Amino acid sequence: MKAVGFYRSLPIESDEALVDLDIPAPTPGPRDLLVRVQAVSVNPVDTKVRARVTPAKGQPHILGYDAVGVVETVGSEGSLFQPGDTVFYAGDIGRFGTNAELHCVDERIVGRKPASLSLAEAAAMPLTAITAWEALFDRLDVRKAVPGAADAILIIGGAGGVGSIATQLARQLTDLTVITTASRSETAAWSRALGAHHVVDHTKPLAAEVAALGLGAPGFVFSTTNTGQHLGQIADLIAAQGRFALIDDPDRLDVLPFKRKSVSTHWEFMFTRSMFNTADLVEQGRLLNEVARLVDAGTLKTTFAESFGTISATNLRRAHALIESGRAKGKIVLEGWA
Repeated sequence: MKAVGFYRSLPIESDEALVDLDIPAPTPGPRDLLVRVQAVSVNPVDTKVRARVTPAKGQPHILGYDAVGVVETVGSEGSLFQPGDTVFYAGDIGRFGTNAELHCVDERIVGRKPASLSLAEAAAMPLTAITAWEALFDRLDVRKAVPGAADAILIIGGAGGVGSIATQLARQLTDLTVITTASRSETAAWSRALGAHHVVDHTKPLAAEVAALGLGAPGFVFSTTNTGQHLGQIADLIAAQGRFALIDDPDRLDVLPFKRKSVSTHWEFMFTRSMFNTADLVEQGRLLNEVARLVDAGTLKTTFAESFGTISATNLRRAHALIESGRAKGKIVLEGWA
């Protein structure tokens, strides 16, 4: 089968950073689905794994997490899907990825594709939707107010993939005032279109930017990017007893300035459930089914921003380069095989 992977960790400018492959098809385990992949999207985690993982000698590493496809085979203990079902999911970082024509995935972390979306539109959503949902409702518990705080959330990086979904979830499913950050007119417009009440400039001191809105200190802050640069400002602007979540990987995370305000800190990593086979693993499949319902009801929009063509090494290298530039908005999707 066709696939795209790498044998060595190389800068994305190298033609060998990602290469086209012809490899054997995988064999599904008892709880697996074997999915024929039709579309994938690219996430920052793809670029991070490519930069950090050294494959076993002579063995390629296949990247890719988000996928939409059709179930070909159901494992011997599978019960949630049937061959022919069209599904979407975000995969498991501990297994080979979705940049392959056929892919095995545990059925418990899979949802049914939103009927109202195209393949590309659906492929944009799983990883970011799971991340944003878990961060807002499982980690930050945003439905539980912070006493005395402004009933508001600051989402740093509002135009990115996760920020784009988090903005919609906070606006549509809570009563919070949604403040996002952006630094360019096009990303600010994108964020407002997804429901942000206010957009502030993250190239300026965030505490002053948020204070100028006149809302008071927000009870919640969700940082999706460049957390290390903003941490001091976050400590200044967040309300006492507020709750802070992040998803990126700062070189160091000194949360001591949070002590005087008793700010709780939460790290969200959507692969935790699959990595540790947690007792509530099936919640990710249920979450994706709820996202599909909300999309089909018109409550949530896809964050699909741009198609980079078919799934190939050349097109994936372009996608990785754009994500590494820090200038992407929404999600980049690739669809079909040449």
